[in-house]
Parts: sequence; C-alpha cells; structure tokens
Amino acid sequence: MNDNGTAAIRLHQARKVYPGLGEPFTALHGLSLEIRKGEFVAVVGASGSGKSTLLHLLAGIDRASAGEVWVGGQALHRMSEAQLSAWRGRAVGVVFQFFQLLPGLTVAENVMLPMDFCQQWPAAERRDRALKLLGRLGVADQADKFPAALSGGQQQRVAVARALANAPAVLLADEPTGNLDSRNAAALLDIFATLVRDEGLTVVMVTHERAALQQATRRITLLDGRVVADEHTTSSQALADA
Repeated sequence: MNDNGTAAIRLHQARKVYPGLGEPFTALHGLSLEIRKGEFVAVVGASGSGKSTLLHLLAGIDRASAGEVWVGGQALHRMSEAQLSAWRGRAVGVVFQFFQLLPGLTVAENVMLPMDFCQQWPAAERRDRALKLLGRLGVADQADKFPAALSGGQQQRVAVARALANAPAVLLADEPTGNLDSRNAAALLDIFATLVRDEGLTVVMVTHERAALQQATRRITLLDGRVVADEHTTSSQALADA
C-alpha cells in the first residue's frame, strides 16, 4: 500500500494488542480509514473505545501490533524508534488535556523547545518565531512568564503554539478542552477551525464534549476498537446528531 494524493493519514488493518496478566487486550481491531489533508476530524466514543490508542499510533508514540499506519506519506510501521522520534518532532504537533508545559521554562522557552530538539529553525530565529506563534494565539504578552502564572486557557494556547513550533502538517489533540471552561474551550476550537480553514492544517481531535462537534467537519465514532460510524458533517448536523 502506498500513501499518496491528498491523504494526510491512512490506516490499513491497523491492530493494537496489549499483553496482560490474563488474556491480551485488543484496543484496535484492524482499523482501516483515510483522513484527507485539511480535514478537522473529531474522534468520539466511550472510554475504552480506542480513541487515545488511535491518537498514539498516529503520533508515533506507540506502534501498531499489525497492519499499516501512514502519516504525511511516511510509513510509521516501518520506522525504528529513533526514526519515529525524529519524525514526530518535525511532522506532527500534539496537544494534551493537561498542557504538559515544563514549569521551569518560560512560556517562550516552552514554545522554542521543539525547535531546539529538532534543529528545525536557525537558533537566532527561534525566539522570534515563538513570539509570533504566541501572538497569533493571543498570549504574546505572557512570553516571559512561567506557566504557573497563567490561567488554564492561556496555558492551553501556549501548548498549541508549542505544537505548531515546527510547522507540522498534522495536529493531534487529546481531549484538549477537558480542563477548560466553556468560554476558553470555544476559543480553542475556533483556533483549530481557523488553522484548518486558513492554513490547510489537518486536525484530529479526540473528545467527549458535545461542543467540540460544532467545529469538526467529520466525526469518527469508535466502539470497542472498531469504527462504527464515519460521518462528514456540518456544524448544525453535528449538533443535531450529538
């Protein structure tokens, strides 16, 4: 199988099995799906349905037990751990529910960190790029503060800026609104939708929240590690069906 054309992500019979003390646990049962460039996809389902496992496979944090995983034309299932680590820093941005900012670094330093790791931008340009990303997300005035001085909504904006530091084509978000109030959650989703609309970014977001479906253009529902629904939606349809 080759990954080409307008596909940002392809899975072919991707299976993930975790060993256990008793029976092995199958988190994903032979998933096959394609996500096109510039889609905003919400992955929904009950706890234990395989949502986070899917995201981890797409991020190269975990690897499939069988099958194929392609992201941005790269065959993740064929990569070594070292290759995956180098690829991940350049090709995908990941936003977590709990922000995961380093408390001992300033906001700007947190955003610069992926650039430092990947050597993706000249050292002299990294702070300027970090400030531009923070400005785009409305928190440039927080650049020299430490994360603990920021609100939850501000920290999540910083986390998005960090995820965008190396200009990835794919943004993966794991319950990104889970620790935000409704106002900040709505603002974050607007940011994602703008990145998709204006820059052609591909966003895959795991979520439990009904409000998140207002912005997504597609909803994939998982149940027991299988896709049970895959719908292209408008905002009104998403709300009506949620």
